[in-house]
Amino acid sequence: MLRIALIGAGRIGQVHARSVAAHPEAQLVLVADPFLDNAQAVAAAYGARASDDVDAVFTDDEVDAVIICSPTPLHVPHILAAARAGKPALCEKPVAMETAAVENLRADLEGLDPVVMLGFNRRFDPSFRHIHDQVEAGAVGTLEQLTIISRDPAAPPKEYIAVSGGIFKDMTIHDFDMARYFLGDIVAVSAVGQNLDPELADTGDFDGVIITLINAEGHSATITNSRHCASGYDQRLEAFGTKGALFAENVRPTTVRYSTAEHTNAEDPYLDFFLQRYEAAYSAELSEFIAAITEGRRPSPDIEDGAAALRLAEAAEESARTGQVVRLN
Repeated sequence: MLRIALIGAGRIGQVHARSVAAHPEAQLVLVADPFLDNAQAVAAAYGARASDDVDAVFTDDEVDAVIICSPTPLHVPHILAAARAGKPALCEKPVAMETAAVENLRADLEGLDPVVMLGFNRRFDPSFRHIHDQVEAGAVGTLEQLTIISRDPAAPPKEYIAVSGGIFKDMTIHDFDMARYFLGDIVAVSAVGQNLDPELADTGDFDGVIITLINAEGHSATITNSRHCASGYDQRLEAFGTKGALFAENVRPTTVRYSTAEHTNAEDPYLDFFLQRYEAAYSAELSEFIAAITEGRRPSPDIEDGAAALRLAEAAEESARTGQVVRLN
Protein backbone atom coordinates (compact mmCIF):
# COMPACT_ATOMS: atom_id res chain seq x y z
CA MET A 1 0.00 0.00 0.00
CA LEU A 2 1.54 3.28 -1.14
CA ARG A 3 0.97 6.06 1.40
CA ILE A 4 0.43 9.30 -0.49
CA ALA A 5 0.45 12.95 0.50
CA LEU A 6 -1.40 15.51 -1.57
CA ILE A 7 -0.08 19.05 -1.93
CA GLY A 8 -2.91 21.40 -2.86
CA ALA A 9 -6.58 20.98 -2.01
CA GLY A 10 -8.05 22.92 -4.91
CA ARG A 11 -10.11 21.49 -7.76
CA ILE A 12 -7.39 19.28 -9.27
CA GLY A 13 -6.25 18.25 -5.80
CA GLN A 14 -9.76 17.03 -5.06
CA VAL A 15 -9.70 15.03 -8.29
CA HIS A 16 -6.50 13.27 -7.24
CA ALA A 17 -7.76 12.73 -3.70
CA ARG A 18 -10.76 10.90 -5.07
CA SER A 19 -8.56 8.84 -7.39
CA VAL A 20 -6.18 7.84 -4.57
CA ALA A 21 -9.05 6.95 -2.23
CA ALA A 22 -10.59 4.67 -4.86
CA HIS A 23 -7.34 2.87 -5.72
CA PRO A 24 -6.78 -0.53 -4.03
CA GLU A 25 -3.00 -0.02 -3.79
CA ALA A 26 -2.95 3.55 -2.48
CA GLN A 27 -3.88 5.37 0.72
CA LEU A 28 -4.27 9.10 1.16
CA VAL A 29 -2.58 9.89 4.47
CA LEU A 30 -1.96 13.64 4.35
CA VAL A 31 -3.42 16.70 2.60
CA ALA A 32 -1.33 19.87 2.79
CA ASP A 33 -2.50 23.32 1.72
CA PRO A 34 -1.62 26.79 3.05
CA PHE A 35 -5.37 27.29 3.43
CA LEU A 36 -6.01 24.89 6.28
CA ASP A 37 -9.80 24.86 5.88
CA ASN A 38 -9.40 23.52 2.33
CA ALA A 39 -6.95 20.85 3.46
CA GLN A 40 -9.21 19.80 6.32
CA ALA A 41 -12.26 19.49 4.08
CA VAL A 42 -10.50 17.16 1.62
CA ALA A 43 -8.71 15.21 4.34
CA ALA A 44 -11.93 14.64 6.29
CA ALA A 45 -13.65 13.25 3.21
CA TYR A 46 -11.04 10.50 2.86
CA GLY A 47 -9.81 9.85 6.40
CA ALA A 48 -6.47 11.63 6.02
CA ARG A 49 -4.58 14.14 8.16
CA ALA A 50 -4.54 17.82 7.22
CA SER A 51 -1.80 20.42 7.47
CA ASP A 52 -1.13 23.97 6.37
CA ASP A 53 2.64 23.27 6.41
CA VAL A 54 3.46 22.03 2.91
CA ASP A 55 7.15 21.58 3.69
CA ALA A 56 6.28 19.04 6.39
CA VAL A 57 5.13 16.65 3.67
CA PHE A 58 8.72 16.03 2.62
CA THR A 59 9.91 15.06 6.10
CA ASP A 60 6.91 13.00 7.17
CA ASP A 61 7.91 9.36 7.73
CA GLU A 62 4.37 8.19 7.02
CA VAL A 63 4.48 9.59 3.46
CA ASP A 64 5.89 7.31 0.74
CA ALA A 65 5.08 9.49 -2.29
CA VAL A 66 3.68 12.90 -3.16
CA ILE A 67 1.11 14.20 -5.65
CA ILE A 68 1.83 17.84 -6.44
CA CYS A 69 -1.27 19.93 -7.19
CA SER A 70 0.09 23.28 -6.07
CA PRO A 71 -0.03 26.39 -8.28
CA THR A 72 2.25 26.11 -11.31
CA PRO A 73 4.97 28.50 -10.01
CA LEU A 74 5.49 26.07 -7.10
CA HIS A 75 5.83 22.92 -9.20
CA VAL A 76 9.60 23.20 -9.61
CA PRO A 77 10.42 23.81 -5.92
CA HIS A 78 8.04 21.05 -4.85
CA ILE A 79 9.51 18.55 -7.36
CA LEU A 80 12.98 19.43 -6.08
CA ALA A 81 11.94 19.11 -2.42
CA ALA A 82 10.42 15.68 -3.09
CA ALA A 83 13.58 14.56 -4.90
CA ARG A 84 15.82 15.73 -2.05
CA ALA A 85 13.59 13.85 0.39
CA GLY A 86 13.75 10.70 -1.74
CA LYS A 87 9.99 10.67 -2.26
CA PRO A 88 8.56 9.86 -5.72
CA ALA A 89 6.34 12.63 -7.08
CA LEU A 90 3.45 12.83 -9.51
CA CYS A 91 3.24 16.48 -10.58
CA GLU A 92 0.33 18.12 -12.33
CA LYS A 93 0.91 19.94 -15.61
CA PRO A 94 2.61 22.13 -16.65
CA VAL A 95 5.99 21.25 -15.19
CA ALA A 96 6.87 24.96 -14.91
CA MET A 97 5.84 28.40 -16.11
CA GLU A 98 8.80 28.72 -18.50
CA THR A 99 11.51 26.57 -20.07
CA ALA A 100 14.28 28.38 -18.19
CA ALA A 101 12.86 27.08 -14.90
CA VAL A 102 12.99 23.51 -16.22
CA GLU A 103 16.63 23.96 -17.21
CA ASN A 104 17.42 25.11 -13.67
CA LEU A 105 15.47 22.14 -12.29
CA ARG A 106 17.54 19.71 -14.35
CA ALA A 107 20.73 21.17 -12.92
CA ASP A 108 19.40 21.02 -9.36
CA LEU A 109 18.32 17.39 -9.77
CA GLU A 110 21.79 16.24 -10.82
CA GLY A 111 22.86 13.32 -8.66
CA LEU A 112 19.50 12.90 -6.92
CA ASP A 113 18.10 10.17 -9.22
CA PRO A 114 14.48 11.32 -8.69
CA VAL A 115 11.29 9.49 -9.63
CA VAL A 116 9.01 12.12 -11.16
CA MET A 117 5.91 11.60 -13.29
CA LEU A 118 4.05 14.38 -15.12
CA GLY A 119 0.25 14.46 -14.96
CA PHE A 120 -0.62 14.09 -18.63
CA ASN A 121 -3.56 11.87 -17.78
CA ARG A 122 -5.02 11.78 -21.29
CA ARG A 123 -2.34 9.33 -22.37
CA PHE A 124 -4.17 6.90 -20.09
CA ASP A 125 -7.69 7.52 -21.41
CA PRO A 126 -8.89 4.09 -22.63
CA SER A 127 -10.08 5.39 -26.03
CA PHE A 128 -7.01 7.51 -26.77
CA ARG A 129 -4.68 4.78 -25.51
CA HIS A 130 -6.38 2.20 -27.73
CA ILE A 131 -6.00 4.41 -30.80
CA HIS A 132 -2.33 5.00 -29.96
CA ASP A 133 -1.71 1.26 -29.58
CA GLN A 134 -3.51 0.54 -32.85
CA VAL A 135 -1.46 3.20 -34.65
CA GLU A 136 1.74 1.71 -33.22
CA ALA A 137 0.61 -1.71 -34.45
CA GLY A 138 0.17 -0.36 -38.00
CA ALA A 139 -3.62 -0.46 -38.11
CA VAL A 140 -3.85 2.75 -40.16
CA GLY A 141 -0.54 2.37 -41.97
CA THR A 142 1.66 5.44 -41.75
CA LEU A 143 0.08 8.09 -39.53
CA GLU A 144 -0.16 11.26 -41.62
CA GLN A 145 -2.63 13.49 -39.80
CA LEU A 146 -3.71 13.68 -36.18
CA THR A 147 -6.73 15.81 -35.26
CA ILE A 148 -7.36 16.77 -31.63
CA ILE A 149 -10.46 18.68 -30.53
CA SER A 150 -10.64 19.88 -26.92
CA ARG A 151 -13.27 22.37 -25.80
CA ASP A 152 -14.27 23.16 -22.23
CA PRO A 153 -17.92 23.63 -21.23
CA ALA A 154 -17.11 27.09 -19.81
CA ALA A 155 -14.11 29.23 -19.07
CA PRO A 156 -12.44 29.11 -15.65
CA PRO A 157 -12.59 32.20 -13.42
CA LYS A 158 -10.60 35.20 -14.62
CA GLU A 159 -8.55 35.04 -11.44
CA TYR A 160 -7.40 31.57 -12.42
CA ILE A 161 -6.63 32.55 -16.02
CA ALA A 162 -4.43 35.39 -14.73
CA VAL A 163 -2.07 33.00 -12.91
CA SER A 164 -2.41 29.89 -15.09
CA GLY A 165 0.12 30.77 -17.79
CA GLY A 166 -2.60 31.21 -20.39
CA ILE A 167 -4.51 28.86 -22.63
CA PHE A 168 -1.44 27.28 -24.24
CA LYS A 169 0.31 26.33 -20.98
CA ASP A 170 -2.81 25.52 -19.00
CA MET A 171 -5.28 23.96 -21.45
CA THR A 172 -3.54 23.10 -24.72
CA ILE A 173 -0.58 21.61 -22.84
CA HIS A 174 -2.49 18.30 -22.67
CA ASP A 175 -2.95 18.35 -26.44
CA PHE A 176 0.70 19.19 -27.07
CA ASP A 177 1.63 16.10 -25.08
CA MET A 178 -0.94 14.03 -26.96
CA ALA A 179 0.50 15.19 -30.30
CA ARG A 180 4.01 14.17 -29.17
CA TYR A 181 2.63 10.85 -27.90
CA PHE A 182 1.57 10.05 -31.45
CA LEU A 183 4.05 11.97 -33.62
CA GLY A 184 7.21 12.23 -31.56
CA ASP A 185 9.27 15.41 -31.64
CA ILE A 186 7.74 18.44 -33.36
CA VAL A 187 9.84 20.71 -35.59
CA ALA A 188 7.38 23.48 -36.57
CA VAL A 189 4.47 25.20 -34.82
CA SER A 190 1.91 27.64 -36.15
CA ALA A 191 -1.01 28.98 -34.14
CA VAL A 192 -3.95 31.33 -34.51
CA GLY A 193 -5.48 32.81 -31.38
CA GLN A 194 -9.08 33.98 -31.10
CA ASN A 195 -10.65 36.61 -28.85
CA LEU A 196 -14.34 35.99 -29.40
CA ASP A 197 -15.75 35.89 -25.86
CA PRO A 198 -16.40 39.46 -24.62
CA GLU A 199 -16.44 38.21 -21.02
CA LEU A 200 -12.74 37.29 -21.36
CA ALA A 201 -11.64 40.28 -23.42
CA ASP A 202 -9.71 41.89 -20.57
CA THR A 203 -7.72 38.78 -19.58
CA GLY A 204 -4.96 39.30 -22.15
CA ASP A 205 -5.36 35.64 -23.10
CA PHE A 206 -7.01 33.86 -26.01
CA ASP A 207 -10.34 32.10 -25.56
CA GLY A 208 -9.87 29.85 -28.60
CA VAL A 209 -6.87 28.59 -30.57
CA ILE A 210 -6.16 26.56 -33.68
CA ILE A 211 -2.67 25.07 -33.89
CA THR A 212 -0.78 23.07 -36.51
CA LEU A 213 2.24 20.98 -35.53
CA ILE A 214 4.63 19.27 -37.97
CA ASN A 215 7.15 16.54 -37.19
CA ALA A 216 10.42 15.85 -39.02
CA GLU A 217 8.69 13.46 -41.47
CA GLY A 218 6.13 16.08 -42.46
CA HIS A 219 3.26 14.43 -40.57
CA SER A 220 0.90 16.84 -38.84
CA ALA A 221 -1.31 17.37 -35.83
CA THR A 222 -4.10 19.92 -35.75
CA ILE A 223 -5.39 21.08 -32.36
CA THR A 224 -8.64 23.00 -31.88
CA ASN A 225 -9.37 24.49 -28.44
CA SER A 226 -12.11 26.69 -27.05
CA ARG A 227 -12.84 28.00 -23.57
CA HIS A 228 -16.56 27.38 -24.10
CA CYS A 229 -18.78 24.71 -25.65
CA ALA A 230 -22.56 24.83 -25.37
CA SER A 231 -22.92 21.07 -25.84
CA GLY A 232 -20.55 20.12 -23.00
CA TYR A 233 -17.00 18.83 -22.62
CA ASP A 234 -15.95 18.22 -26.25
CA GLN A 235 -13.06 15.74 -26.40
CA ARG A 236 -12.38 14.00 -29.72
CA LEU A 237 -9.43 12.55 -31.59
CA GLU A 238 -8.83 11.25 -35.11
CA ALA A 239 -5.77 9.41 -36.39
CA PHE A 240 -5.63 9.32 -40.20
CA GLY A 241 -3.13 7.18 -42.07
CA THR A 242 -2.34 5.52 -45.38
CA LYS A 243 -4.54 2.49 -44.63
CA GLY A 244 -7.45 4.09 -42.80
CA ALA A 245 -8.46 6.14 -39.79
CA LEU A 246 -9.34 5.70 -36.14
CA PHE A 247 -11.80 7.91 -34.26
CA ALA A 248 -12.46 8.58 -30.56
CA GLU A 249 -15.81 10.28 -30.03
CA ASN A 250 -17.30 12.09 -27.06
CA VAL A 251 -18.47 10.17 -24.02
CA ARG A 252 -22.08 10.38 -22.83
CA PRO A 253 -23.77 9.12 -19.65
CA THR A 254 -25.69 6.46 -21.61
CA THR A 255 -25.84 5.04 -25.13
CA VAL A 256 -29.60 5.66 -25.39
CA ARG A 257 -30.94 7.39 -28.50
CA TYR A 258 -34.38 9.00 -28.73
CA SER A 259 -36.41 9.58 -31.89
CA THR A 260 -39.68 11.48 -32.23
CA ALA A 261 -41.50 13.51 -34.85
CA GLU A 262 -39.30 16.50 -33.89
CA HIS A 263 -35.91 14.81 -33.30
CA THR A 264 -34.11 11.79 -34.72
CA ASN A 265 -31.38 9.89 -32.87
CA ALA A 266 -31.21 12.43 -30.05
CA GLU A 267 -28.67 11.44 -27.38
CA ASP A 268 -27.64 12.52 -23.90
CA PRO A 269 -25.37 15.59 -23.69
CA TYR A 270 -21.62 15.08 -23.46
CA LEU A 271 -20.24 14.60 -19.98
CA ASP A 272 -19.86 18.11 -18.59
CA PHE A 273 -16.84 17.83 -16.26
CA PHE A 274 -13.28 16.62 -16.80
CA LEU A 275 -13.38 14.32 -13.76
CA GLN A 276 -16.30 12.39 -15.21
CA ARG A 277 -14.80 12.26 -18.69
CA TYR A 278 -11.33 11.24 -17.54
CA GLU A 279 -12.04 9.34 -14.34
CA ALA A 280 -10.67 6.10 -15.80
CA ALA A 281 -7.62 7.97 -17.09
CA TYR A 282 -6.78 9.37 -13.65
CA SER A 283 -7.05 5.88 -12.16
CA ALA A 284 -4.79 4.38 -14.85
CA GLU A 285 -2.32 7.24 -14.43
CA LEU A 286 -2.09 6.52 -10.71
CA SER A 287 -1.62 2.82 -11.44
CA GLU A 288 1.36 3.65 -13.69
CA PHE A 289 2.85 5.83 -10.95
CA ILE A 290 2.48 3.07 -8.36
CA ALA A 291 3.79 0.39 -10.74
CA ALA A 292 6.87 2.44 -11.63
CA ILE A 293 7.70 2.89 -7.94
CA THR A 294 7.07 -0.78 -7.13
CA GLU A 295 9.09 -2.03 -10.10
CA GLY A 296 11.92 0.45 -9.62
CA ARG A 297 11.66 2.02 -13.07
CA ARG A 298 11.07 5.45 -14.55
CA PRO A 299 7.42 6.44 -14.93
CA SER A 300 6.12 7.84 -18.19
CA PRO A 301 5.41 10.65 -18.98
CA ASP A 302 8.30 12.29 -17.15
CA ILE A 303 9.98 15.68 -16.70
CA GLU A 304 11.37 15.63 -20.24
CA ASP A 305 7.88 15.08 -21.65
CA GLY A 306 6.72 18.02 -19.56
CA ALA A 307 9.60 20.14 -20.83
CA ALA A 308 8.85 19.26 -24.46
CA ALA A 309 5.16 20.11 -24.11
CA LEU A 310 6.09 23.41 -22.44
CA ARG A 311 8.40 24.29 -25.35
CA LEU A 312 5.50 23.70 -27.74
CA ALA A 313 3.26 25.92 -25.61
CA GLU A 314 5.82 28.72 -25.74
CA ALA A 315 6.26 28.28 -29.49
CA ALA A 316 2.49 28.38 -30.04
CA GLU A 317 2.20 31.55 -27.96
CA GLU A 318 4.95 33.16 -30.03
CA SER A 319 3.30 32.09 -33.28
CA ALA A 320 -0.14 33.35 -32.24
CA ARG A 321 1.29 36.72 -31.16
CA THR A 322 3.53 37.24 -34.21
CA GLY A 323 1.66 35.42 -36.97
CA GLN A 324 4.87 33.53 -37.84
CA VAL A 325 5.65 29.82 -38.03
CA VAL A 326 8.03 28.93 -35.18
CA ARG A 327 10.64 26.30 -35.94
CA LEU A 328 12.19 24.16 -33.21
CA ASN A 329 15.56 22.43 -33.10
